[in-house]
Amino acid sequence: MRRQAIKLQRLFPLLLLPALAGCAVFSARPHYRGNAVSAHELKQLTPGVSTETDASALLGSPTLHETFDSHDWLYVSQVTKRRIAQTQGVVTQKVVMLHFNDAGVLQSIRNVSKNQAVKVAMAGGHTPAPGGTASFFQQLVGGVGHYNPGLGAGSAGSGFGGGNSSDIGGASGSSGLSGF
Repeated sequence: MRRQAIKLQRLFPLLLLPALAGCAVFSARPHYRGNAVSAHELKQLTPGVSTETDASALLGSPTLHETFDSHDWLYVSQVTKRRIAQTQGVVTQKVVMLHFNDAGVLQSIRNVSKNQAVKVAMAGGHTPAPGGTASFFQQLVGGVGHYNPGLGAGSAGSGFGGGNSSDIGGASGSSGLSGF
């Protein structure tokens, strides 16, 4: 009886591991990205008075300028965390838009929420790649004679037409093992 109690005491920590796997100790750390703008900093900017110089001195460079209107500055910040399969998932996102007039004077400050985001559909079709298309037979035997130790099998430089691509290992094309 005493011997069974000792075995159970040794197994108990192993039984707790699956339950503890969801705890914060084992979860991924958040990553902070972008240029976070606080409400305190925004209160220091006054529409109609503050200029682009004031904004950049206080907030730093904007994350990006609006594509079709360079007078709109966007400050984007995100908190991301690793999810299943090591992909990054956005936990929170904050977008602050500053609009300036032609003279460089601040006109408005706006927080843009996720609900105001515009959904953009992917364009159908495909983009043709230069060099034409390889036939089934060319794809099947195209990699014979090409050996590239810097890259794994099936990557760039090992298939048909990969003789002049630069790779991680510093060599280009096939190495001295072309008679292989």
